[in-house]
Amino acid sequence: MTNLRRQLVAGSIVAIVSMSAWAGEVKIIANPSVRTESISAAELRSVFLEEKRSLGNGSHVEPVLSKGGPAHAAFLKEYLGQTDDALQNHYRSLVFTGKGSMPKVLHSDEEVVAYVAGTRGAIGYVGSTAAREGVRTLAVYSGEGDGAKRLISRVEPVYPGILQSNHIGGTVRLKVTIASNGRVEDVELLGGNPILGEAAIAAVRKWVYAGGRSRTVTEVSIPFNADR
Repeated sequence: MTNLRRQLVAGSIVAIVSMSAWAGEVKIIANPSVRTESISAAELRSVFLEEKRSLGNGSHVEPVLSKGGPAHAAFLKEYLGQTDDALQNHYRSLVFTGKGSMPKVLHSDEEVVAYVAGTRGAIGYVGSTAAREGVRTLAVYSGEGDGAKRLISRVEPVYPGILQSNHIGGTVRLKVTIASNGRVEDVELLGGNPILGEAAIAAVRKWVYAGGRSRTVTEVSIPFNADR
C-alpha cells in the first residue's frame, strides 16, 4: 500500500471516530417486489408525498416513515426539502380531502427494515449503518435528460478489504455522464471516502442505462455497509 493510501485510510478511521455526521447518512430501501435497482429523486419525492402509488415500471409502492432520528432528518432535508411539521400537515391535508392516508410510521431502523422486508411494495429509509437483510437498497439519481437515466444493468462495487476490515463505510456520491446509447462515458467523485470512491467508479463505469435522445448527466449515491 502506498504512503498516500495509508494516509487516506488513517484519515478515514479518524473521521469515523470523530464525526457524528456519518451516522446521519440515509439509504433508501424497498421490498424485493419493487422491481428496480434505482429511483430518481423526483420520483422518490412523489412517492413519499403520495402523489403516485406506482413507479414507472408498474411496481406498486407504499411509503414508510421513521419517527425522528438522524436518518429521518437527512431524508427530509435531502429528498423532500421540508420540515417534519410541514410533512405531517401535508398528510393531514390528504386525509381530510380524501386524497391520501397517513403512511406507516416506525420507531427505529430495525423496525423499518423488518416492515419493508415483509410488506409488498414498501419503500423506506434507514441510516447508513443499519443492517438491511431481506430488503433491496435503491440507488437514487437526479439530473437532466430523458429515459437515458433509467438503469437497466448494474454492477456492484467490490468493497476494499482494508476498509471493510476496519469497519469503514459510508455513502459515495458520483456524477455520471451517460451517452445517448446508454453507456457510461465518465464518472466523477462528488463526495465520500476516496478509496470507496475508486471502487464505486470502477463499478459504475460498467453500468448500462436505457438509451435516450442525447447525452445525460446524473448523480448516483452508492452505500457501503461495513457490517454486512
